[in-house]
Amino acid sequence: MARKLITAESVTEGHPDKLADRISDAVLDAVLTQDPYGRVACETFVMQGLIIVGGEITTEACINPSEIARRVLRDVGYEKPEYGISPDSCAVANLIRQQSPDIAQAVLRSQEAKAGSQDPKDLLGAGDQGIMFGYATTETPERMPLPIILAHKLAKRLAQVRKDRSLPYLRPDGKTQVTVEYENEKPVRVHTVLLAAQHAEDVDLEQLREDLRKYVVEPILDGWMDEETQVFVNTSGRFVIGGPASDTGMTGRKIIADTYGGYGSHGGGAFSGKDPTKVDRSASYYARYVAVNIVAAGLAEECEIQVAYAIGRARPLALNVETFGTEKIPLSALKKAVEEVFDFRPAAIIEELNLRRPIYEPFSCYGHFGRLDLDAPWEKPTKVEELLRKVGAAAKK
Repeated sequence: MARKLITAESVTEGHPDKLADRISDAVLDAVLTQDPYGRVACETFVMQGLIIVGGEITTEACINPSEIARRVLRDVGYEKPEYGISPDSCAVANLIRQQSPDIAQAVLRSQEAKAGSQDPKDLLGAGDQGIMFGYATTETPERMPLPIILAHKLAKRLAQVRKDRSLPYLRPDGKTQVTVEYENEKPVRVHTVLLAAQHAEDVDLEQLREDLRKYVVEPILDGWMDEETQVFVNTSGRFVIGGPASDTGMTGRKIIADTYGGYGSHGGGAFSGKDPTKVDRSASYYARYVAVNIVAAGLAEECEIQVAYAIGRARPLALNVETFGTEKIPLSALKKAVEEVFDFRPAAIIEELNLRRPIYEPFSCYGHFGRLDLDAPWEKPTKVEELLRKVGAAAKK
């Protein structure tokens, strides 16, 4: 039997990097609420007592980044000055400027449009070059790899027991890590669990470990653990000083947790703070949408989509479909069906997934994919019948 260990990690919404992601997406949502065609590339930096919101924004909306940042701090739970940052005591620097006109002219009128194309979906060029990936698997109901799903659930549970006061001594920062053992490519058990939870100063470490096992680990991992599963909690000992007081946070430093936990590939670009003309975000969402539909249609048990873009071009440079030997039809036929059913041009993606809406802040933590708790259009298998018709028509030829 072939055995392997796969590990994934997640962080809570109070982790400094996730705090930065959430502020960036909150700024984006504020712009899109007033101006659906606003162009946003917002980056956030957080440290003890200071938040810097920067980047390039071109919009008719009137927003207040300082108020947005303070509201996010309050929502996450950084309400007391002793946490190292709080809405009432921190400084917020607004370093936002307008988008470069060089980028704007490439995005708003693509190379195809300049060459004479009259197709409205050829008008919008990609906001940057790069490669994007989407992945799906039959491994879980979420069509995601099990390790990252469990890591996210543990992180959400850490936040939940803090907020509902089940464990009132917990503070906002925290991290989780799960190692799953696979046998013949199927998950069979959780091998190791690692939690790091910020806590109040007067908490006994052994009591903390007992409580987290009882209130966090066991409710989430019931059925996956056995007597040999190792559970580690706060292996460094005390974790009183956390969040921005102990470490800086920046937008886009947790993209492996945002995507597939390392099981599937991901591109180099972050998602948070970017409007949908940025293919780092929109094309990654669309690639996930394509993979979800392929798996939901029963055409493969596992699928990864790769797409490449050039700035200012509407049509992608390359498209690849990989099914890791799990395809139910010839891979060439599957790729042809994908090319006929799905339109990877940015304008088409934005229209099909309805992305010019203020929907992004909730995705800034606990993953952008497999979110059954949110109404994400890229998670819906709405193209299954069309895919099957294309495949059926090709089989008859």
